[in-house]
Amino acid sequence: QVQLAESGGDLVQPGGSLRLSCAASGTIFTINDMGWYRQAPGKQRELVAAITGGGTTNYADSVKGRFTISRDNAKNTVYLQMNSLKPEDTAVYFCNVNVYGRRWENFWGQGTQVTVSS
Repeated sequence: QVQLAESGGDLVQPGGSLRLSCAASGTIFTINDMGWYRQAPGKQRELVAAITGGGTTNYADSVKGRFTISRDNAKNTVYLQMNSLKPEDTAVYFCNVNVYGRRWENFWGQGTQVTVSS
């Protein structure tokens, strides 16, 4: 089994920055795709950013130029650096990873709250 530990959510003023982390632990031989999703109240969960095992990144149009996804394969960790935060970025942020332990499986983190407000 694999556990995902998220951290970094907080209350921040508009224009501020936050860095989210998601560390995977457990039976892991390799991880390919890692990503961050978010869900605001009353809205569907949406992809924010993703990164492949080879380092290729993909971003939602709404966060391009403000957010940066990265990973540390030695630590099985994915990060989301969020700059120039806006009130519309307020949501619960979830990490998602594809892990090969005994087989390929997809896992979700428990979510971390990001609130952007003055």
